[in-house]
Amino acid sequence: MKKILSLLFLAASLHFPLLAQTNLGAAAPAITFPTVLNGTSRSLHLADLKGKAVLLEFWATWCGPCVQAMPHLQELQAQFKDRLQIITVTEETEQRIQRFLANRPSSLLFAVADTGEARRAFPYRLIPHSVLISPEGKVVAITEPKYVTAAVLEKVLAGEPVDLPLKEDNLAADPLTYFTVAPETKAHFLVQPELKGVGGLSHSYLQDSAFRGRRLTMINLPLESVYRLAYESLPYGRTLDLTTGESVAENKTKYCIDILVPKGQEAQLLPTLRKELQKMFTVRASLEKRPREVYVLQVADAAKVKKIPISRAKAEKFGASAGTFEGEHVPLAKVADYLESFGMVNLPVVDETGNKTFYDLFFEFEPEKKGAIHEALAKLGLKLEKAQRPIDVLVFR
Repeated sequence: MKKILSLLFLAASLHFPLLAQTNLGAAAPAITFPTVLNGTSRSLHLADLKGKAVLLEFWATWCGPCVQAMPHLQELQAQFKDRLQIITVTEETEQRIQRFLANRPSSLLFAVADTGEARRAFPYRLIPHSVLISPEGKVVAITEPKYVTAAVLEKVLAGEPVDLPLKEDNLAADPLTYFTVAPETKAHFLVQPELKGVGGLSHSYLQDSAFRGRRLTMINLPLESVYRLAYESLPYGRTLDLTTGESVAENKTKYCIDILVPKGQEAQLLPTLRKELQKMFTVRASLEKRPREVYVLQVADAAKVKKIPISRAKAEKFGASAGTFEGEHVPLAKVADYLESFGMVNLPVVDETGNKTFYDLFFEFEPEKKGAIHEALAKLGLKLEKAQRPIDVLVFR
């Protein structure tokens, strides 16, 4: 059974100081951004922007919806010019944002390495997180970027009220305590409704001696994601939704699920989860071979592959993010899995290197730069080529 990694979707750090937030209608506090890119000066004081509408956009480069919102924000800034100031705010480093901007140029202001002053004033749990401030310095919306339109900004600039959907993050909740389970519990399968204001996650208790290997907790996941976990964490690109009628809503509804199997039966965790899902829900899932366009990972230069350090470790250690792969005692098949599971390419990836050696392997690249992943693989002696292959697809009916 593959290791199940804890996953957080669109969620910022779960741990931060809980201070009083600035509410709708209140005056925005005197926030200082000490490090700002693209501005006329290195720092920026929010109080100096009175007379303009201000949009604070909390985001991160690893957040897909945040990056997708950037062109929309750029258009608003260009349209309203000096009447509006958009400030993107991130906890990421200046170096990371500089690399991002090198591949995705933008004239927006980028407040980087935020020390927490802005977040304490406008705490959030999920990103993107948008705070709209009137020219008079009043907070008029705490919402998502898609709701901040040109028509909305015209109203704010004219002093008219706006009523945008309020983004209410659950700041106090600890998702991993949603299910309280005693260590001596032998087995159970629990389903609860969505925990509002919290991102989606799964947790497999790898560091917990009482539950290691026999418990899996899922918070705010649709059935599609739950089934993907149940089938060895199958990537998103290997699903096919054929649900109809009421089952569509059932498949898209978010659930909180906790499953525990007895000690000594750890290998039955995922099979048990599959059985319980089939009993409880009308949506059915099955693995089927389907022809798909894929990327095939191949050896392009055997001499370069031979230069990759062969691992002397006895067990796998793996860490990765968008743009970074760091593995100890990993086969080249792990690279294929990373490229697909982390969304580094837009197709399923099939390993056809034929290489079963375990390596200590590290590489990094700029995910925003076109062709960067192919350049990184070429340095290792590897390549990706498009092809048609029959692959396992999780079909929902």
